[in-house]
Amino acid sequence: MLAPLHGLIWLGRKINEIVDRELFDEELIKEKLLELQFKHEYELEPMSEEDYQARETELLERLDAIRKAKEEE
Repeated sequence: MLAPLHGLIWLGRKINEIVDRELFDEELIKEKLLELQFKHEYELEPMSEEDYQARETELLERLDAIRKAKEEE
């Protein structure tokens, strides 16, 4: 009778793991930054210079926040 509840709890934990990885995995952020730079450099994804700068800034800020959080631990 509690199986659906256990399934929902398991799903919530998996979602939390994915979100944590997306937000706090330094290597993942670096990969996204390199991918963005590659796409921009070789014009593989149409984007304005402003969009590129905004995305790059967001990724660099996330990377900086991760590094600061690790220093505080």
